[in-house]
Amino acid sequence: MLEPITTRPPDGPAMLSIRDLDVHFPLANGQLVRAVEQLSLTLRAGETVGLVGESGSGKTTVGKTALRLVKPTAGHIEIGGMDVIDVSARDLRKLRQKAQIIFQDPHSSLNPRMTIRRAVSEGLILNTDLRGRTLRDRVSETLTSLGLPAQFHDRYPHELSGGQKQRVCIARALVLDPDLLVLDEPTSALDVSVQAQILGILKDLRDTRPSLTQLFISHNLAVIRFLCERVAVMYLGRIVEEGPVEQVFDAPAHPYTRALLSAVPVPEAVKRPDRMRLSGDIPSPTNVPKGCAFHTRCPIAEKGLCDTTPPPALTPGPGRMALCHFADRTTEQT
Repeated sequence: MLEPITTRPPDGPAMLSIRDLDVHFPLANGQLVRAVEQLSLTLRAGETVGLVGESGSGKTTVGKTALRLVKPTAGHIEIGGMDVIDVSARDLRKLRQKAQIIFQDPHSSLNPRMTIRRAVSEGLILNTDLRGRTLRDRVSETLTSLGLPAQFHDRYPHELSGGQKQRVCIARALVLDPDLLVLDEPTSALDVSVQAQILGILKDLRDTRPSLTQLFISHNLAVIRFLCERVAVMYLGRIVEEGPVEQVFDAPAHPYTRALLSAVPVPEAVKRPDRMRLSGDIPSPTNVPKGCAFHTRCPIAEKGLCDTTPPPALTPGPGRMALCHFADRTTEQT
């Protein structure tokens, strides 16, 4: 049973600030894939925030764009007060040391021609003056702290299991002592038993590195509840609900959040009278519905309102936001 973390109030300075972000990808036929639309999100120093939604909602694009791995179409992004969008090539290299990412698939994230020691050393060689014994000691300490003792350090990726490879990817990110860590589905490609080990490592980071800010991208709500203090729910490139994890999961204010929670498997003996089922598939990001983008699948949508008028950002509680005309009604029904 995964127990949720103890929530810490987000009262520190902003480590990651995203405002009015648009990310569009042009197609050969002249259409635009509107992967992210008018998205705003702030992560305080030392905070762990979850980003959830269906496949195709834009979660990974947000994470990559935040670190300038994808160029935004419009908007503002700052990491530790540094402008990420208009940053020079020299400052972008400094940013790579301050902000790191762990990708979903550890098998394709490591260079098969590099030993584990070399893979983890690469960032230090490119971004710091550490060399020789000092460099080797730093790498060895980081790998060992993540459960990879000395006998693994000169092996190649094909000699490791999936869980061991992901530990290497975590070590490669942490060895630079970053301020911001973006984790893009870091456990979804692993076996269930290995997932628990990696989640334990990520949770321990909160105790050993309390100043580390983490953006955890996942579709697994149980993992988000286990690791994160706040959660932002994405649908078709927009954040439709945001707030403290326990409050959002216990009393969702947006019907999409309620539907995601309803889809979590439960034992057959548990009755779910309030279960919400969605009809149809998520619309194409090349043709986003007018009004509320969710109205084509929403069971409480009202014709003449939801299909014509963009929903307001309501505040169903302190520190919460829901992009829905009927956020208060949905909360009362939960």
